[in-house]
Parts: sequence; structure tokens; C-alpha cells
Amino acid sequence: MSCVHYRFQSRLTYDSLQFEGLNISAGELKRQIMRSKRLKFCQLKISNAQTDEEYTDDALISKNTSVIIRRIPAAGLKSSNRRFVGHQAGRWREPSPRADPSLLSLEQLLKTENLAEAKASEEDKLKAVMYQSSLCYYSSRAAAPRRTSASGRAQGFPAASCWRWTTQTERES
Repeated sequence: MSCVHYRFQSRLTYDSLQFEGLNISAGELKRQIMRSKRLKFCQLKISNAQTDEEYTDDALISKNTSVIIRRIPAAGLKSSNRRFVGHQAGRWREPSPRADPSLLSLEQLLKTENLAEAKASEEDKLKAVMYQSSLCYYSSRAAAPRRTSASGRAQGFPAASCWRWTTQTERES
């Protein structure tokens, strides 16, 4: 049995495809590669690994030849290499003014306790969640009493200060 060594352009290692006879047509090689790799909705471009000669579908490839395979999107299909799934032209624009006056405004949402059942846009609900979650953090930091030493300097948390470097007067207080 004869074989052809092939690799995809993005791969480093070669795979082998066995066939009967001295030559195989490029079209038949494409069909066998697509079947073995389970490729759909793409076309393959085959070129010789040593000479970079591109083969047409009716060209014969002799046995023990190394070829490089390039995947190309099928005719009529767009590439699926997109950053955002579901992105449509014109979809990502600034939000329009409120069409429904019954929706709560952002200021009213900031005071609402149950945002899940509030009647508002999802974007405003997310903004309110972010604001409310950070509000608890900042209000607790502002209301916390600052600890001061006997010398009048502010101290950090007890775990943050080093016992070895504190002075005797700071240890006694």
C-alpha cells in the first residue's frame, strides 16, 4: 500500500493516508482527509510541502509525497472567526431613550431592595446591582473607627502591624 504524508498548515506533525496504486488524485485525497478528520463546510487547498506547488482537483499526487493542507471556508459561507457570538451589524449602539414610561429609572432602582422583580431594563438593573454591591463596601470603610496610638498616629489593623517594630508606648495602649 502507498501513502501520502499530509499536515494542516497550523499543525507541526504529519499524518499519513494510505491508498492503493502509485498515484492519488488531489480531489480523492481531499475527500478522504475530510472524511477522516470529519470536516464539513470548508474546502481544502493542497500544496506540495517542498516546492509549494498548488494541486488542482484533477492533479495526480505520487506516493510518499508530503503535502500541506489549508482550510478555506466554503463558497458562500462566511468565516466563523468572530469575536462576539450573536454580533449583528448595528446592534451595538447607544441605547435609545426609554420607550416605556412605566419602567423604573436608575435613581429609583438604586433605592429598590428586590431588583429581580423590579420593572426596569436589564441594563439598568445591572448598573443598580453594581452600585449597590460597592455601596456596602465603601459605607463600611467610611464608618469604621480609626484606631490611633498614644502618639496620635493612625494605626492599621492589628494583624497588619508588626509587634517587633512598635514602640513601648504603642504596646501599652
